[in-house]
Amino acid sequence: MMILVRCIYAGKHGYIFLVWNLFLAWIPFTISTIFKKMNGAGKLKQVMIFCAWLLFFPNALYIVTDLIHLDAETNVPKWFDAVLLFSCSVAGLLMAFVSILRLEIFLSRKFKSSQVQAIILSIFFVSSFGVYLGRFLRWNSWDILNNPFALLYSIAQRFIFPFQYFQTWTVTCTLTTLFYLLFLAIKKLPGYLNQAIH
Repeated sequence: MMILVRCIYAGKHGYIFLVWNLFLAWIPFTISTIFKKMNGAGKLKQVMIFCAWLLFFPNALYIVTDLIHLDAETNVPKWFDAVLLFSCSVAGLLMAFVSILRLEIFLSRKFKSSQVQAIILSIFFVSSFGVYLGRFLRWNSWDILNNPFALLYSIAQRFIFPFQYFQTWTVTCTLTTLFYLLFLAIKKLPGYLNQAIH
């Protein structure tokens, strides 16, 4: 509704991309519902579903970086754009955290707690790298099919010559820390709320 109001007020279709970004965030959220009933599935099917989820998961985190659009000069009040972008970021993060929590529950049936946490942290690292690729290099999930060799070359360059790409790893590590700490906070929230009530 806020996006529609903004389009009418501005007389332009700016920020309509948020609808697409929210849809992309919804994909891993939807795929993650399969984790709850995947224990009886074969290993190949489990791996394929996990890979499909991981391919789209960075999109749910990516929306946070849309906050950079606040710098754009428009006739729309900054406070409105701030609320709009923040709302979309929160929606994306909620879908991301719910989906990865479903994955964590699934993994906990197969691995030790310490191993599960290592996997979750690794997923946040890989996904944060994916967010970097999307925001700064403008790659997206579809390029794995559309332009795989150029994408792989771009990724390989950053791993082979890490010191030449300081921004890549600074952004990736910063986002990894942010997302992982937020995820831990969300998991602790029910307990904190229960303590506050009682």
